Amino acid sequence: MSLLIINARLITPGLDLQGAAILVNDNKISRVIPAGGALPQADETYDAQGKMVVPGFIDMHFHGAMGYETTTDDPKAMPAIGEAKLREGVTNCCPTTLTLSEEKLTASLRHIEAYRQNPTGAQVIGTHLEGPYVNPECLGAQNPAYQRNPDLAEINRLHAVSPVSIITYAIELPGAVDFTDGLVSMGILPSCGHTNATLAQFEAGKTRGLRRLTHFCNQMTKLHHREIGMVGCGLIHSDVYVEMICDKIHLCPDMIRLVFQLKDHSHILLITDAMEASHLQPGNYQIGGLDVIVKDGAARLASNGALAGSILRMNHALRNVHEVTGLPLSDIIRCTSLNQAEELGITDLGRIEAGYRANLTVLDDAFEVTQVFLDGKPRL
Repeated sequence: MSLLIINARLITPGLDLQGAAILVNDNKISRVIPAGGALPQADETYDAQGKMVVPGFIDMHFHGAMGYETTTDDPKAMPAIGEAKLREGVTNCCPTTLTLSEEKLTASLRHIEAYRQNPTGAQVIGTHLEGPYVNPECLGAQNPAYQRNPDLAEINRLHAVSPVSIITYAIELPGAVDFTDGLVSMGILPSCGHTNATLAQFEAGKTRGLRRLTHFCNQMTKLHHREIGMVGCGLIHSDVYVEMICDKIHLCPDMIRLVFQLKDHSHILLITDAMEASHLQPGNYQIGGLDVIVKDGAARLASNGALAGSILRMNHALRNVHEVTGLPLSDIIRCTSLNQAEELGITDLGRIEAGYRANLTVLDDAFEVTQVFLDGKPRL
């Protein structure tokens, strides 16, 4: 089957084309036709009506949606979450767990694996384990009852249940530097987060392959003129990837602007860190067994007011960055998909050009999602 998308404002890293067309054969993009070019025949035609067509978003860090957590025992959870992610333009994702018992994590991974094998919405690349190896002084919304030190044997057991793509942990914990070696040998991305590390402690891990910071600036060592910490680390090391929650709450507009001015854009990863209230109304929810109040666009622990994930959607994250920075969309768009794909070693996602998979998102001028294509098939 072939599909021809016409009248598109095609936005892909480094390119913004008005009136373009995209030819898809089976699940791959076979041609991009600039405005005025002869249009080929196709089995189906989709008129984008001048809307933006961008590479499908890749969300590498989120905990739930539609009242479900990725760590629930309910088999209905992942289909509901996957379909919600699709509605915000996410075509590929890494469901993210929390600091929980191994028994609970194992059960979560079984449900994620069942969905990964038969997705009804966004396609799962692999799981992101956020914790349980976090610094008890930097818990945020992580459950202190299950915090523990890095354990590679535990990761081997979990990885056997369903592929683990990313692990967030505190590099300053006992055994964490050697733990990094084990993750790299397994093909898992090590990511430093919920950490009180010094720059020197991070750099000890960096020599072993640690080149990533989880939800940059949040629950990590702050910038100080006598110890630049993890915030300084993300800015000073051009080859370190940084996740950013651009809801204007986790990071104020000025911080978003500063990072985009100082940081190599090829190493910025937009994420949502969304929790179960995503796509729902304000109210009372939970994250990892902890009570959360969602109000005024923020999710906060009922106990102490700490931020507890977000209700951000990927399409809104893109809109926020564009509004705050004023940068061209053809520059920013790489932070929603291509950077994620490159970091994960995926070579056929993140661009709209011949040979890439036809995972595409269509956005109107308000950055609302009007259509999503998964492997060249419309899904909304």
